[in-house]
Amino acid sequence: MLKVGLTGGIGAGKSEVSRLLVEHGAVLIDADRIAREVVAPGTAGLAAVVDAFGEGVLAEDGSLDRPRLGSIVFADAEKLAVLNSIVHPLVGARSRELEEAAAEDSVVVHDVPLLAENGLAPLYDLVIVVDASPETQLDRLVRLRGMTDEDARARMAAQATRDERLEIADVVIDNDVPLEALQRRVRDVWADLVPRARAASE
Repeated sequence: MLKVGLTGGIGAGKSEVSRLLVEHGAVLIDADRIAREVVAPGTAGLAAVVDAFGEGVLAEDGSLDRPRLGSIVFADAEKLAVLNSIVHPLVGARSRELEEAAAEDSVVVHDVPLLAENGLAPLYDLVIVVDASPETQLDRLVRLRGMTDEDARARMAAQATRDERLEIADVVIDNDVPLEALQRRVRDVWADLVPRARAASE
């Protein structure tokens, strides 16, 4: 098994790269998706978030109002740390379960938005960073995700810097390029990952 950490700044296009890797055969463990699962209605995770932030972070149907919670924590580093202390251990435990269920010769890609911020690079055999310029990130967040310029900049500022991410990269995938070029680059990266996974399982 080859354990790959995949990260990139918000709006860098990490989701597209993870989708392409899955098409090639990667086993994807998506930290964001798991983070949503562990605070779904009825979970201990959601109860802990409500204890910390109050019932105002709940939507009318009892689910977590993620945009509302985001607007609270991304403007306050201490509150963000509280949220992370609740969610990250739950995500870690679920991620380990999924990894243990994968085949021995798998390329297991952990899609981890805050890999650099949380010093997680040593947990992986290889770290892939999806890179895009801050201008590209901002444009995608405002144009494609409908964020305000202010909200987009706040979320970018809450993450590691571009240089901090590139410092931990074993492989960099440039996503300031057309989709066809991105697809070619991911295909080349995949061709390198497969023999490594095979060798690791022998």
